[in-house]
Amino acid sequence: MESEDLFQARTNPDFLKYLEEARENSIKAGDIGLMYETLDSMLILDLEEEKINELYSAILKTAFENVEKIVNKDEKLNLEGDNLLYIRALYEHAIEKWSYENFEGAKELVFVIANIIEDERLEKSLNVLLITLSSNIQLDEFYDSKVNLDASGDDEIYGYFITEFNFDIDEFLASNEDTLKTEYDNLKHLLGK
Repeated sequence: MESEDLFQARTNPDFLKYLEEARENSIKAGDIGLMYETLDSMLILDLEEEKINELYSAILKTAFENVEKIVNKDEKLNLEGDNLLYIRALYEHAIEKWSYENFEGAKELVFVIANIIEDERLEKSLNVLLITLSSNIQLDEFYDSKVNLDASGDDEIYGYFITEFNFDIDEFLASNEDTLKTEYDNLKHLLGK
């Protein structure tokens, strides 16, 4: 959006009313798709932080509740439909924890996500994060040194996740196999198995 378009949207009372109604209705309905659509619009328009935080909390609550139901049925989550948005919510929460240097909290959430999804590419990428988090490397340092920021995402579903690195992922995982095994051993209690 151009700055003029953003200004128009921010000052259009009908659009702002629509957005507020969408926010309230999406929370009431527990519609994670509409919640994210509304959140993304609110973030782009830089609207009220309190309402953005309330919506983000509702997204997390919805994601955690629905993921728990799926996992309790001994099923894994694929990257389709609402499942993708549930995984996105958990992932963003893990990255948020990491950004606040809550390495242990981020590591636990990344581990859980890696074990409840059914997608090899994302699972490998999550394992890279797990290894990195085990060394307490700050998020900014990780981005600057390990993430390929110039890579053009070839698959839209991975756009929410860090999957492009400045190294061969299989070689990295193989050379850090012991660290990964140790982390899996230390965190397996989180799976309740």
